[in-house]
Amino acid sequence: MTTQKGFDPQDFRAALGTFTTGVTIITTRATDGEPIGITANSFNSVSLNPPLVLWSLAKNARSRDAFTSARFWNVHVLSAAQEELSGRFARQGEDKFAGLELDEGISKAPLLNGCTARFQCRTAFSYDGGDHIIFVGEVLAYDRSELPPLVFQSGQYALAARKPREEVRLGSTPPPECSYTEDLLGYLLGRAHYQMLYALRQLLSTQALDERSFFILSVLSIRDRLSLQELNAFISYTGMLADESSMSTLESQRLVAMEQDGAQTRYVLTADGREASLRQIALAKAVEEDIAAKLGPGDTMALKLLLKRLIATSDPGMPDLWSPR
Repeated sequence: MTTQKGFDPQDFRAALGTFTTGVTIITTRATDGEPIGITANSFNSVSLNPPLVLWSLAKNARSRDAFTSARFWNVHVLSAAQEELSGRFARQGEDKFAGLELDEGISKAPLLNGCTARFQCRTAFSYDGGDHIIFVGEVLAYDRSELPPLVFQSGQYALAARKPREEVRLGSTPPPECSYTEDLLGYLLGRAHYQMLYALRQLLSTQALDERSFFILSVLSIRDRLSLQELNAFISYTGMLADESSMSTLESQRLVAMEQDGAQTRYVLTADGREASLRQIALAKAVEEDIAAKLGPGDTMALKLLLKRLIATSDPGMPDLWSPR
């Protein structure tokens, strides 16, 4: 780690950017009634009693006059689903409030919905802060939700995931010589996968279907009329391959039908097969929702994002099931 003695503005800004913050939209109304809103991550708490918060605004901001003359303003802590809204209010030259439904607040300052938390404030003090003006506001009303917050770090949006105060132990204490496995990515992914699959197996058994059938029907419900080779290209990562015997079994159950395409046999999903596939998807969704409820929406969203990145970085070149033929 190097220590910077001089202050290169861009490098200093990058260093400050390593501090992870939430993302807010601050709103007020100009003296002529025009709604004003900007994206800011300078929001912070000041005091619980009295309830005070602060944020800062660049002195060269176009909204400076509106905020310095306004008595009331609202702080919206954005949820992870409001990334587009954050970008909209960070830009200039457009009607930022177009198409937005506003809630009624205690003042005329615009009150956005769908946020993780909202603070309705009255200006208590304002201070000179170098190239910024620091606004300190008295919180007159607030509300919060369980929506995961939008996070900003090093110039990029991020997701927040909860970290337990104490180390999470998996099951019984492993022997000392094997304790390192708890931190191996492969072990963690494998255990999570098989635990989810175990729960799904219990539900699939009630439908007289096995895992291979689950994968085959799932693929055919998205992309029909596949040859055996094409079908296996999509499910080979599971370690299970379809063969003529497994396809004949599904055909005898009237879930799959065969079509001849010249010398090649192609498989299509029947009406019964599509219904069975929908039931399978519903069962898989039930397992997912049960786990997501235990994780919470923030951790679930962060987990999905990380898994998508892991899939993209570890992809050996498998065909994309959702891409056009």
